[in-house]
Amino acid sequence: MNKVELLGYYGNDEIISCSAWTSTSRDLSEDKINRIPKLLKMLADEGHHTPFEKSYLHFLVTTDIASHIHIIKHRIGVSVNGESARYKEIKEDQYLIPEDWPKVWQEQLRSYTEEGMKKYHECLNDLVNNHGVERKRAKESARFFRGYNTQITADVSFNWRSFYHFQSLRNKPNAQLEIREIAQKMLDLVKNIEGNPFRYTIEAFEL
Repeated sequence: MNKVELLGYYGNDEIISCSAWTSTSRDLSEDKINRIPKLLKMLADEGHHTPFEKSYLHFLVTTDIASHIHIIKHRIGVSVNGESARYKEIKEDQYLIPEDWPKVWQEQLRSYTEEGMKKYHECLNDLVNNHGVERKRAKESARFFRGYNTQITADVSFNWRSFYHFQSLRNKPNAQLEIREIAQKMLDLVKNIEGNPFRYTIEAFEL
């Protein structure tokens, strides 16, 4: 199973609102605080999304390679630093088996995956020890034995504007199941931050 952890965040509804109010006055009176929900809804509905870039969400994700590719396609306002089999030998052989598959295909994929991972380690060591291949090259090429269901760990951060874009594409019924589950886990974690600092931003985007 893929895993998601919220490492931290910066900002809240007030910070986003103050960014929007830069052209007038950033001073927060009680009246302006009460207007925050309406302001954020207006900004979201009318496409004035720049103020949402002033808040950030930071996650640690253990994900299959296929879903990792979905994440790195989001490049504007998104930062991704993933574990790389090019620079180190992957010692922990983690992988994903689709839970919605019938057992017979789950077992075949598990067998196929474990054989590929075994070949990965064997090939890497043999290339270095018996064929004179430089270890760096051996590591980066032996990983071809590892499939799309191999899991890696990635450090992922979004500004709120980009997080909404990610949610709007990946947390939809037509998205791949695995990336949809990751997106939903991210959203659930944000919704459950103590004090609910992004309550009105979440409501504004109807997430």
